[in-house]
Amino acid sequence: MMLEVVKIRLFIKPHCGWCHKAMRWLDERGIKYETLDVIADAKAMDEMVKLSGQTLAPVMDVDGKILADFGPEELERFWNKNFSHG
Repeated sequence: MMLEVVKIRLFIKPHCGWCHKAMRWLDERGIKYETLDVIADAKAMDEMVKLSGQTLAPVMDVDGKILADFGPEELERFWNKNFSHG
């Protein structure tokens, strides 16, 4: 049985290379997510800091599981540990 992921939010900064890598990683796998630009949206920045304890991006919130300040390798490990079954 596949685990159904209900909600994925990716907190990003527009000129953040790691953020673009995270979006590419998700896009390549056909994973749907919501993007929140923490530079343009002060509420999103406040929430990102509250969730992650830091101002560094990207931060991903997957159904309440938080991955903060990561690159593709960390994202892959996080995803496989929490959401891949096979």
